[in-house]
Amino acid sequence: MCIQTEREALLQFKAALVDDYGMLSSWTTSDCCQWQGIRCSNLTAHVLMLDLHGQVNYSYAFNRFTGFASERYMRGEIHKSLMELQQLNYLNLSWNSFSNIGIPEFLGSLSNLRYLDLSDCYFGGKIPTQFGSLSHLKYLNLARNSLEGSIPRQLENLSQLQHLDLGGNSLEGNIPSQIGNPSQLQHLDLSYNSFEGSIPSQLGNLSNLQKLYLGGSYYDDDGALKIDDGDHWLSNLISLTHLSFDSISNLNTSHSFLQMIAKLPKLRELSLIDCSLSDHFILSLRPSKFNFSSSLSTLDLSGNTFTSSMILQWLSNVTSNLVELDLSHNLLEGSTSNHFGRVMNSLEHLDLSYNIFKAEDLKSFANIYTLHSLYMPENHLTEDLPSILYNLSSGCVRHSLQDLDFKYNQITGSIPDLSVFSSLRFLDENQLSGNIPEDISLPFHLEFLSIGSNSLEGGIPKSFGNACALRSLDMSDNSFSEEFPMTIHHLSGCARYSLERLYLGMNQINGTLPDLSIFSSLRKLYLDGNKLNGEIPKDIKFQTQLEELDMQSNSLTGVLTDYHFADMSKLDFFELSNNSLLVLAFSPNWVPPFQLKHIRLGSCKLGPVFPKWLETQNQFEDIDISNAGIAYMVPKWFWANLAFRE
Repeated sequence: MCIQTEREALLQFKAALVDDYGMLSSWTTSDCCQWQGIRCSNLTAHVLMLDLHGQVNYSYAFNRFTGFASERYMRGEIHKSLMELQQLNYLNLSWNSFSNIGIPEFLGSLSNLRYLDLSDCYFGGKIPTQFGSLSHLKYLNLARNSLEGSIPRQLENLSQLQHLDLGGNSLEGNIPSQIGNPSQLQHLDLSYNSFEGSIPSQLGNLSNLQKLYLGGSYYDDDGALKIDDGDHWLSNLISLTHLSFDSISNLNTSHSFLQMIAKLPKLRELSLIDCSLSDHFILSLRPSKFNFSSSLSTLDLSGNTFTSSMILQWLSNVTSNLVELDLSHNLLEGSTSNHFGRVMNSLEHLDLSYNIFKAEDLKSFANIYTLHSLYMPENHLTEDLPSILYNLSSGCVRHSLQDLDFKYNQITGSIPDLSVFSSLRFLDENQLSGNIPEDISLPFHLEFLSIGSNSLEGGIPKSFGNACALRSLDMSDNSFSEEFPMTIHHLSGCARYSLERLYLGMNQINGTLPDLSIFSSLRKLYLDGNKLNGEIPKDIKFQTQLEELDMQSNSLTGVLTDYHFADMSKLDFFELSNNSLLVLAFSPNWVPPFQLKHIRLGSCKLGPVFPKWLETQNQFEDIDISNAGIAYMVPKWFWANLAFRE
């Protein structure tokens, strides 16, 4: 049984928060040790752990293919009643929303804290100097807030600190030399702030350091953080496994510093993004005198100024066990020798997006038999798709590739038989045209296919319905024009069991809305901007797993009632606007099974009475019920709900 004063303190803490998602719904019983997120001592019953980390989705447009994890977070402020929990040793409030307030200084009085995570909480202000009193602290994470000012010198008192993450804030000034004092430090992240000046050589005192992240800029300007060419502090960090020197503005002048990096014996991941590294600077490092440690498996050189594919040849001579290589956002062009493919026999992921490679250059990668992912968006691939695929299919890479991305090029022609390339996923925003052949074969194991934003015509071949592993199909923004019931019929093979996301928006698909219940896994359905017409049948129900439904800008008619939406407990994105003849007529006391975040019903027929079911929706982020035929006065509860959401 928990201690009564601590229970009361937790209830005060709860009262200061807005808990839209019920994260504290269990905080009602008498024993607070049984509440969600709480752990107490078996001996003393004191609260030892408070773990209430949230989960936030930044955008519905973030990733159409993998979907989104469920969202949950609290907002408000951290009440000073937490000071009552003097035995607390673990506090995690990350991924909640404490907008426009500073980190409470009183947290520095929780002297038994070993673990403190306040990352991704929208905190502003400065890092409290009181945190220097947390002498037992081993883990401190304040990353990705809006913290300003300098790093307080008091943090040097945290002699037991092993993990310090201040990345992704707006901290400025010099990195204090005292940052090298906590000798137990294993993880240090100061990246993506606004620090300036030289990196302090005292970092070389951190002999236990395994992960070091410095530099980085959210803007296009060069970073202001610099290295001193004569310093040798980095060579002391022989335990380093992860190193990031992003946007270090003068790294491109120091061969000696790169030599020190290369000699780190345990280094596994290295990031040198946006360091203005050039061909001349890198290629002058002779492979006979320069080699990265054999432990290096991940190398990110994106955002530099490389122009020659000779850099690939050089990398194949100075690395031996690379698994991931990122050279995106350079100016690379031309083919490299077959030596690259033969030597890079551990390489699994290669990112060459935003360069100037042409189709014939792909032959250089055809023999990397370990390659799983090849990313080539926004290069100069202008040939027809069969020719481009031929350049890759000549080697063994066609057997190993699982993920092939060619979007944002100028690839022409129609879509050939893809069965030889089981990896091809993304062909968005190219210049593909014509009908998709009826006899086309999709790879049996294909899970994702995106051919949106092209000029494809006709309809979906029946063979697409036989892709039994297909989870996501994006054919939006083309000129497909077949009847929608026929589209559904063609997808009604074994794909109807696996398909989770179907994007057919911005085409010329016509016809009525059929029964979609055969798609037992469908979570996202986008039919916006087509020519769907006719009356929605009264006796069909929308699929119960649907989370997002978008049928805006069509010509649908009929009456939607409670029946159509029965059991749709997961729906949170509902878009029917610009269907001017579509009527939504729900029962006066209907309580929807869902909570919507996006409600867009403009230019439908909702009125004349203001729809009472909207009173039940208390999680929406945007709402459009304009031109919906509502003649009655907007009720007070709606304005109150809207103000609460603001």
